[in-house]
Amino acid sequence: MATKPNTSAVKFSYFRLSLLSYLRDTHPTKATDLDFIAVRGDSAAETYSQAIKAGHTHDEAEAISSQVLYEGLYFSTYRTLVTILWEEFSEEVDPSQAEGIAMELLPRLTDTIQKYTLSDDFADTLQYNQFYTELTGEIQILLENGL
Repeated sequence: MATKPNTSAVKFSYFRLSLLSYLRDTHPTKATDLDFIAVRGDSAAETYSQAIKAGHTHDEAEAISSQVLYEGLYFSTYRTLVTILWEEFSEEVDPSQAEGIAMELLPRLTDTIQKYTLSDDFADTLQYNQFYTELTGEIQILLENGL
């Protein structure tokens, strides 16, 4: 019988807390999904344990478990928006407000974001420059119209 992962903040493991911290910084809309955090954190902990049992060093086990913990999360549209605001709109947007504005922008840019196949290595692809440019143009329009 499957049991529901324990999502109590008091019982958050190292892996769950690491993931939560990472999500708050890079994928804030996922940071409230405690079930996702529990499942992914527990899977990373199990992977770490299995790697140690297989004879890997702690550093190697950490690297292996990190792959499980952060898979599909390395690229962040939210962080891309923050970067665009910092780099392209530094005169229009106070850098200390960029993260809040990026959160406001995310739902307004969904159509553009969904046109791309985002992956962990997306920032290293040729499409990334087009994505960045397209988002920059849309942000410009939104800022000109009072967001």
